[in-house]
Amino acid sequence: MKNLRLILIYTLTFLTTQSFAQSAQNKKLFKQAFAEAAAQYKVLAQNLPADKFPKTYFPKTDKYEWSGSGWWCSGFYPGSLLYIYEQTKDQATLTEANRILKVLEKEKFNTSTHDLGFMMFCSFGNAKDIDPKPEYKEILIQSAKSLASRFDPKVGCIKSWDSNKNEYLVIIDNMMNLELLFWATKITGDSSYYKIAVTHANTTMKNHFRPDYSSYHVINYNATTGEVQQKRTAQGFADESAWARGQAWGLYGYTVMFRETKNPIYLKQAQNIAKFIMSNPNMPADKIPFWDYNAPNIPNALRDASAASVTASALLELAKYSTSKLNKAYFKEAETILVNLSKAPYHAAQGKNGGFIIEHCVGHIPQNTEIDVPLTYADYYYLEGMKRYLAWK
Repeated sequence: MKNLRLILIYTLTFLTTQSFAQSAQNKKLFKQAFAEAAAQYKVLAQNLPADKFPKTYFPKTDKYEWSGSGWWCSGFYPGSLLYIYEQTKDQATLTEANRILKVLEKEKFNTSTHDLGFMMFCSFGNAKDIDPKPEYKEILIQSAKSLASRFDPKVGCIKSWDSNKNEYLVIIDNMMNLELLFWATKITGDSSYYKIAVTHANTTMKNHFRPDYSSYHVINYNATTGEVQQKRTAQGFADESAWARGQAWGLYGYTVMFRETKNPIYLKQAQNIAKFIMSNPNMPADKIPFWDYNAPNIPNALRDASAASVTASALLELAKYSTSKLNKAYFKEAETILVNLSKAPYHAAQGKNGGFIIEHCVGHIPQNTEIDVPLTYADYYYLEGMKRYLAWK
């Protein structure tokens, strides 16, 4: 019995030592990745027109695609610059972030989009923490007001896309925009923002998810009655398939819901979504998912590194709120994803990929756009995931 106890002690000591060594090695890898990201984003900044935002890049033709400030991804470029500055103290990245934030600021009045969380909280929300300025508070409060204007109590959701008169379209992506509303209530004391976020999350939890906790992409509500009249996809393979990035949005969104409310129903929802993702039989060994978990040509389907980066960042936060067994499982899954995103074929070589960091992302296959290219949100959540890993105790 004594010998058995000694063996167990030696085994646990060996495994713990290995774990610490692996963690230290990964932290070194991620610190280097931040340094490389600073160099990459200088390439991107040098090519960026003064009033535009990065959208994607086509390596085969060496062509960029830019957007205006009203595009839903406009907040990711300044947000990524700020994450890079926070880790590297590279002054050029902060200078560029401050420049592009001024171009973005006018979107605080934009009431035609549900994506103000992505646009304004991933940018100005990071800026208020990393490089605070008094005006950021006003900008974000106005952004929250604009976002809240799209809420309809009959439906119980913030409208995503404007469409026909009798349609009220809500997409799973919208869960990512609720964090801005929670912040607004904390800062202003106005509970209406909090109530809108909770109502939207509850309605989405009721109608967007299947029994296995995979998510529909789009719910079409009746604009008059609030009843569900259609469940479908837009960017996925089929109405009943599990679009990979949609699952990641849901995982991240309900993890934030638990953080902000401490309501255990949201923790359970996030954990169930995580189980669907992590135990999916079509998940590749390197944990970078196919663009849709039900894509017809698996294992030859395209991977979506953007879905992987969102998932990794979400799992690292979810791990903090979970029991020891789940904590370790979520951490290990996120660690594997981030390590694999930090090397070929997903991590671009220095000076390549137009200055973007991550390769092999999928935007919208049904519309034949942004297919197997870099995307700004893949970079953003990859950087966020590494930041969370480096801060892990």
